[in-house]
Amino acid sequence: MTILLPHVGDLELGPLLAHYREHGYVRLGRVIAEEHLVRLRSRAEALMLGDVVIPGLFFQADSATGRYEDLRYGQGYVGPSLDYRKLEKLERDDLFRAHLENPLFERIARAVLGDAVSIYRATLFNKSIRGGAPLPWHQDAGSYWGLDRDPELQIWTALDDCTLEAGCLRVVPGSHHGGLATPLGGLIPANIALRDCADARALDVPALAGEVLLIHNHLWHSSGANESGLARRAFTVCYMDAATRCLRRKRAPREFVRVFVRD
Repeated sequence: MTILLPHVGDLELGPLLAHYREHGYVRLGRVIAEEHLVRLRSRAEALMLGDVVIPGLFFQADSATGRYEDLRYGQGYVGPSLDYRKLEKLERDDLFRAHLENPLFERIARAVLGDAVSIYRATLFNKSIRGGAPLPWHQDAGSYWGLDRDPELQIWTALDDCTLEAGCLRVVPGSHHGGLATPLGGLIPANIALRDCADARALDVPALAGEVLLIHNHLWHSSGANESGLARRAFTVCYMDAATRCLRRKRAPREFVRVFVRD
């Protein structure tokens, strides 16, 4: 299975990781082969339509109004539709698992996190041709995540062209240096976003299909609605030190999947 383009083996990580550490994100450029993107797009549609069923996947439908505030929780799979906003636990799927364990991602994860690596989540974010709800400013960490330490590294892959019109990623460069906006993490309260001039400092990060970004979990990021009339899908994986533990008590603590394990 060809996943990476031929030049990727020569990619020098040092300058890229330096940019990531300073700015909270970095572009790796187009590194994923088109034939692999075709497989992933086809599998994503098959999962949403129910043509492929994998036990234990998490589904979240998009809001009927197109507003993030109107998202409904706890429904799971509600029938065949290409309007799901999010699919999680994609490490259970063979194609997405192969993608997240490709040699380039392994090099990056080991360079940032060390040799023992697990994943918190492997998620498809989908903005369908119907529009997709905008995602407000947020950070992917905090007590809401229920971990004994905040993860640092997310590797984000554009499966389609994620243009400005399609609701591309927006970031506030360097915002990760300030730590969490609130101890809870997640959505950044509007008064804090206004106080810190998030919109004025924002940078749009459009990406072509096959481009990959590294994103720090504390980086302020958001995305707009999809107004392109085309599907806009991205697959993001949160990697973390395998020593990270789940702190939840109401249910059994989560066990996290180790990756890049050699026999």
